[in-house]
Amino acid sequence: MALDGTILVLGGTGRQGGGVARELLRRGHTVHALVRDPGKAEARALEEAGAVLVRGDLDDEATLEPAMRGVHGVFSVQTFRGPGGVEAEERQARAVADAAVRAGVRHFVYSSVGGADRDTRVPHFESKYRVEQYLRTLDLPTTVLRPVMFHDILLDIAPRPAQDQLVLAMWLDPAVPVQLIAAGDIGVFAADAFEDPDGWLGRVVEIAGDSLTGPQMAAAFQAVSGVPTRYQQLPIEPLRAARPDLANMFDWFERDGYRADLDALRARRPGLVTLEAWLAENWTAPPAFAAR
Repeated sequence: MALDGTILVLGGTGRQGGGVARELLRRGHTVHALVRDPGKAEARALEEAGAVLVRGDLDDEATLEPAMRGVHGVFSVQTFRGPGGVEAEERQARAVADAAVRAGVRHFVYSSVGGADRDTRVPHFESKYRVEQYLRTLDLPTTVLRPVMFHDILLDIAPRPAQDQLVLAMWLDPAVPVQLIAAGDIGVFAADAFEDPDGWLGRVVEIAGDSLTGPQMAAAFQAVSGVPTRYQQLPIEPLRAARPDLANMFDWFERDGYRADLDALRARRPGLVTLEAWLAENWTAPPAFAAR
């Protein structure tokens, strides 16, 4: 275990950063978490778990370098969902990396996205690839992780009641598998990278924990709830008119898709969380079916 100092985690109150912070804490490492509001419930929960809260703001570059002084590593993640979209995401990511260079950070782990370099035509994939390219121009020891679709995303489109069954609906050919990952497993791989710099520095690694078709995803929901659950493919054209970025992503799933080496990843980490196991901990059937 080569990790000999503090790790500053960005996004600690969110899915990825929270997973990384908690995994590092579980392994006994010192974790600082960059937060805008230390009084926020999620920030207080992170502090109670053992993290040291450091006030900072990705939109205020003056707060970044001071937060990094003296730390060994930085876990960097940004979102396109905030004000400013992908342009703000990319600007923030560059500012974080520049601050890490000035602070002399010894290991920078950047969370990108699976397939970022493979003509996805998805704006929030392409923005992360531009950040990857920028990182290559810097004197900054870096590992790039490329996680695939989160298990959590399926809660946003969880099966809906339809008479005496549930229906999981997506804009995806039922024969096409999509790779998935639990946010906690992103934390596992990030912690592995910090602990084994010789094995991870300079690498770009696509990471996943499961691979399922739409009907197989529906079967995972059914296994957890005991409620008959079927898969329904939605027509893509209405989505293309309303959300062309999202439609492009589903087009890409069918045209190319994620390519994490699941066999190699599972050989390294046999405990990677499957969708079914994750749902058992994080999802309950709608109230009409909950008592079954």
